[in-house]
Amino acid sequence: TQNYLTDHYATAQERGVIAPNSFAHAAIKTTRLDEMAEWYSKVLNAEIIFRSPMICFMSYDHEHHRIALVTMPGLTERVPSAVGVDHLSFTYRNLEELMATFYRLKEDGMEPFWTILHGPTLSMYYRDPDGSSVELQVDCFETVEELMDWFKTGAYDENPIGIKVDIEDIFERYKAGQAVSE
Repeated sequence: TQNYLTDHYATAQERGVIAPNSFAHAAIKTTRLDEMAEWYSKVLNAEIIFRSPMICFMSYDHEHHRIALVTMPGLTERVPSAVGVDHLSFTYRNLEELMATFYRLKEDGMEPFWTILHGPTLSMYYRDPDGSSVELQVDCFETVEELMDWFKTGAYDENPIGIKVDIEDIFERYKAGQAVSE
């Protein structure tokens, strides 16, 4: 694996180049506008900002829309082997928020199809009504520098996917007092 890590992670601004300020939104074409709007509202605790028969804008923060759902005549179902975006990923501030989200969704009958410790993140993957993957995650390192130091150990090169975990076991151990770092 080619490694491009440097001693310091530099933002585009620090490198003296112009880049976007932030990621604004994802637009998803769907034949299931109502189901998808309900699902993303539930999973992300998002509010519907605008709704018409063809489009639904949703947000959970200061952005006017983080998710745009769009339907139109002639759409066909995507085959699972098609190229394109693999998943959308949403980061929570801490393990408590990720854990609360897991139990809230579980109460609603929604469980992740994959739970994994990637190394950089602890992640839960869900499928939306169209079959697309959505990752809900929490960072495992407090700073980018700590993550960069971990990358330099070679652990990610040896296992770039991570290890499958029992997310409920991790949450129960945390609730019992085990440190997040463990």
